[in-house]
Amino acid sequence: MNRRDFLKCAASAPLFAATLPAAAGPASLTGEAQTDGGSHPLAGSTLPKWNPGEFQIHFIYTGVAESQLWIMPDGTTMLIDCGDHPAWTRGKKAVWILPNGKRTSAEWIARYVARVNPAGTTVDYLMLSHHHADHAGMEGWGAGTREWNDEKLSVSGFLQAADTLKFKVAFDRGWPNFDEPIPNELCDKTSYTHIRKALAYLAQRDGTELRRFEVGAVNQVAMVNNASAAPGFTVVNITGNGRILCRGGGVRDLYAHARNAKWLNENAMSLGLAVKYGAFKYYTAGDFYDTPKLPDGRRMNIEEELAAELGPVDVAKVNHHGHHSMSARLVATLRARVWTACTWDQLHMTADTLARLSDRESYPGPRLVAPGVFPPQRRLEDAGKPFMADIAPESFAAGHVVVTVAPGGASYNVAYVTADDESMKVTGAYDFAARG
Repeated sequence: MNRRDFLKCAASAPLFAATLPAAAGPASLTGEAQTDGGSHPLAGSTLPKWNPGEFQIHFIYTGVAESQLWIMPDGTTMLIDCGDHPAWTRGKKAVWILPNGKRTSAEWIARYVARVNPAGTTVDYLMLSHHHADHAGMEGWGAGTREWNDEKLSVSGFLQAADTLKFKVAFDRGWPNFDEPIPNELCDKTSYTHIRKALAYLAQRDGTELRRFEVGAVNQVAMVNNASAAPGFTVVNITGNGRILCRGGGVRDLYAHARNAKWLNENAMSLGLAVKYGAFKYYTAGDFYDTPKLPDGRRMNIEEELAAELGPVDVAKVNHHGHHSMSARLVATLRARVWTACTWDQLHMTADTLARLSDRESYPGPRLVAPGVFPPQRRLEDAGKPFMADIAPESFAAGHVVVTVAPGGASYNVAYVTADDESMKVTGAYDFAARG
């Protein structure tokens, strides 16, 4: 991180160090009624198109992958992850693919993006949070192969989506040498191999500019159409390659002790971002989760380490799909009003994670837990547990989750959009005031 970025990070300290104020705004914006999303004025209508000044986050549901589309206040777009993996290998733990199995996950994602993107099929940024199939695709899986430079490319994940979409810039944790903190093939070889070849292919075929994600940078992901459209809109890179941004502006390497390791947990390498737009704050960090063994034999929970550097947010994407993740300290630090997650497995949003998200001793007040799907088997297993009262009932039928932040960031809306078809019909919605 250069000196200029260090000073920018120090200036952005309130993003991480702010204390949690009381909920503000009129009652109609507090979203206190969590079980009547279906009575919201948007329910039953088509999701409104993005309007200039709004910040939208689309959590695209396919049943086998994670994918987010951001539309920034000036119309700049970023697709974070575009995965595909063989969910059928999960057996009874798998959830269904929607709208149907006639198209791959990447095809459904690309079609969704083209429907809602102000620029159609052109996307400003592609960011792969880490090298796992459900986030990027994988070698040996997908819609066949493609010959290129004497190599075979698996038409899978973001590469298949790129047959519909054009990405101007692509961020990756490993580019260009794929050796940080250790050779990336030692973390997840099948996805790493796919990603390495596919990024080089897109650079040659489409002119996609490839960039390395820099932890600590401010607005490396930035509005490119009109930077002055929303002066209060800031994106900070908070995690990547096992490093975290400290609230004082420095960067800490959590895996400094493991530079000679023969294997590292790919989830812990995830890229993370914090967004501030006026009073609104958002957290996302891929599958950031691990408990590595330290040289003295103790275990370090990396979520606990990150929690020490963060502050409260309005909306948070749950780490690692909610699979035994989100430590009590991280939950108490983020204090999100809305927790969401990209889910594709019965073991996502496990009961222990949900209990922590719902714990009023961790922090007081209502909250909405809004995963892409909370399937029937889990509802039977968890019937009667206190956290069930916080889960959005619209998730029982599965759907895309769309967060729309109003111009200026004073309020936001969370809507469920049907994944049964491509109608973009809203099945339920909730309004909130940003807490500042």
